[in-house]
Amino acid sequence: MTAPVPTSSAAPAVQTDVLVIGSGAGGLSAAVTAAYHGLRVVVVEKAEVCGGATAWSGGWAWTPGNPLAKADGVDEDPEQFRTYLRHRLGDRYDAARIDAFLDAVPHMVGFFEGRTWLQFTPGAKIRDIYGKTPGAGTGHRSVGPAPINARRLSPRVRRLLRGQLYETSFLGMGIMAGPDLTRFLSASQGSLQGLAYAAWRVGRHVLDLAVHRRGMQLVNGTALVGRLLQSAEDLGVDVRVSTPAVRLTTDDSGRVTGAVVSGPEGRYEIEAARGVVLAAGGFPNDVQRRAALFPKTPTGREHWTLAPKEADGDGITLGESVGAQFVTDVESPAAWCPVSLVPYRSGRVGNFPHIMDRAKPGSIGVRRDGKRFVNEANGYYDYVSALVAATPEGEAVESWQIADSRFVRRYPLGMAKPLPVPLFPYLRSGYLKRGRTLEELAAACGIDPAGLRETVERFNEGARRGADPEFERGETEFNRYGGDPKVGPNPSLAPIEKGPFYAVKVVPGSFGTFAGLAADGRARVLRADGSAVEGLYVAGNDQASIMGGFYPAGGINLGPALTFGYVAGRELARAERYEDDGSVPAEHAQA
Repeated sequence: MTAPVPTSSAAPAVQTDVLVIGSGAGGLSAAVTAAYHGLRVVVVEKAEVCGGATAWSGGWAWTPGNPLAKADGVDEDPEQFRTYLRHRLGDRYDAARIDAFLDAVPHMVGFFEGRTWLQFTPGAKIRDIYGKTPGAGTGHRSVGPAPINARRLSPRVRRLLRGQLYETSFLGMGIMAGPDLTRFLSASQGSLQGLAYAAWRVGRHVLDLAVHRRGMQLVNGTALVGRLLQSAEDLGVDVRVSTPAVRLTTDDSGRVTGAVVSGPEGRYEIEAARGVVLAAGGFPNDVQRRAALFPKTPTGREHWTLAPKEADGDGITLGESVGAQFVTDVESPAAWCPVSLVPYRSGRVGNFPHIMDRAKPGSIGVRRDGKRFVNEANGYYDYVSALVAATPEGEAVESWQIADSRFVRRYPLGMAKPLPVPLFPYLRSGYLKRGRTLEELAAACGIDPAGLRETVERFNEGARRGADPEFERGETEFNRYGGDPKVGPNPSLAPIEKGPFYAVKVVPGSFGTFAGLAADGRARVLRADGSAVEGLYVAGNDQASIMGGFYPAGGINLGPALTFGYVAGRELARAERYEDDGSVPAEHAQA
């Protein structure tokens, strides 16, 4: 990775083969793939650091049929994947793009696993969300980035890497879903092994902060981006931060030939002989587009995204400027996630994503009327969709996650951590509400007290039997996996009965957007008439979701982002055949 050299707007154009705009999973996947195939690649990133929303994500990618699953002895018929998606997507099932995705996935995973720093860990126990749907998977359809210590990365890669999202960390220390998280939670339940593990992890993190001024053990999205950045550096990719793309350039035929960018030294042109890849992260921070497309968001500001501020629709705007179609006819314009707003003493307000706490036994979500509205243990997308649908027009779209004292000492409730972390900072800031009785809690939150009492009593009656007649919580493998296996008869259900009682306000948020630029199975950007914009490709959230705005499984943002970035890189390199058979090699070339 070389530093940018132009020093003024009059500087000569930079010559390259491929220009990638954006440095999240889709952009870096395209850059690494193209560079591996011998092309000169420049990546421009609007922010001062790389990674976009990917760096703040869990890092898991939905990759059905991946070679890690096959290495574990799980070799599903790809028709199972199509069956599941046909049922979940309905009329929005795009056979051509789905086929392109499923065909490329095993080769994408095999390529990165065998030829780059990007190593994966299998999601052997991660279930598809809708377990009762034909074709649903019960594991092995996802991969996540293998953790890596930042000491193994080059100094420049460490400087370029966006850090862990504070709200999803512990003092800035990332915790990976799976055994890592399970051990931390066991510490709050009195496990000596869990306490020893947590003390070791935290102690190591504190030492890293003292010595390196940052956490060095990378997990989740930071591990994914760090590994991709190191791969890019080794392959000679030129990464330029603080360098937004201002406009695309075209020739007389309308073919995209590069872009004008604005770097620290001024504006200059980058000419890309093969083409340009748009991967700028969608439009989650574009307030005007949110107002136009997001339901019950009249000003565009009644929404809190988990994406960095730089993901503000630049890629969409660039694509539209050369004739690309912006696809808004999707089931949902965004990848919804329930969030709570965390006030800090500095005045900053953070966004906490409610990913895991909703499925733990002994907590429910209610609206201001005190009534439940969803199976809380289903996906985060379902929670927000149901909340929006249940909220009458004119009312603020908000809910409260309710729990009792046993729950908050065993599991997280939003940002509030279980034992041995104290609750008083969250109570003092007003983030966490408390009441000695349900009625007192309802008064503190503005919830109808009679409605809350009736809801909790009805829920408790079923929870003691391990049943949820109203919403069927705990009846799928996905629900039970998110619960607590030590709780029976249903690991996702427990009564809410021991005061004091606690609540956190939950509001609509998103990981990113589903509406995006039209594209084909070769990652080429399309016009409204279906013709391709020559020289222009798209990956990540700048591309219209191949799931049609649905969320059938965790990782359906990152899986397609990595895959279509890989497809775009190969298209730009004019690679005619996959260079591997989609299997995991015995030895890894880089890692």
